[in-house]
Amino acid sequence: MNPTKYMNPYLAGFFLGLLLLLTIYITGRGLGASGAVKSALVAGVETVTPGHAGSATFYKEYLTEHDNAPLKNWLVFEVIGVLIGAFLSGLVSNRLNLTLEHSPKIKPRTRVIGALLGGLLFGLGAQLGRGCTSGAALSGMGVMSTGGIFTMLAIFGGAYAFAYFFRKMWI
Repeated sequence: MNPTKYMNPYLAGFFLGLLLLLTIYITGRGLGASGAVKSALVAGVETVTPGHAGSATFYKEYLTEHDNAPLKNWLVFEVIGVLIGAFLSGLVSNRLNLTLEHSPKIKPRTRVIGALLGGLLFGLGAQLGRGCTSGAALSGMGVMSTGGIFTMLAIFGGAYAFAYFFRKMWI
């Protein structure tokens, strides 16, 4: 059995930093994914209930900011590119499979519920924090923002703190 080959993490980090630098230079802002989800949400609400989207401050401000076309936001195209790139990477490296990884100590259903709850909580936190890890931490640290540095410390500190309590589900 051949071991799976991955890119050198230092080289991948260099490329990520280069991409962040180019993104800031070209667009004037950093990377982020939660803005794309917000764009999709606002577009959905506008399609289903245009009157509500036009009157609620949350939606109206976002629609005005994006010329009533939230799906034309560049973050939407960024996320689509990430998904296509991830799919192609898995396909080319022969790592594309539809398996559910979980510890033998838990059932697949527990893994799925935990992943969905974690994703929902992370999305809520991204909305409350006005950005996801990419936008708040990575892009914030890229411009040496104090908030970005504290965000990254909070993300890793929180992950280490929670890992202690949830590690038995994987060991």
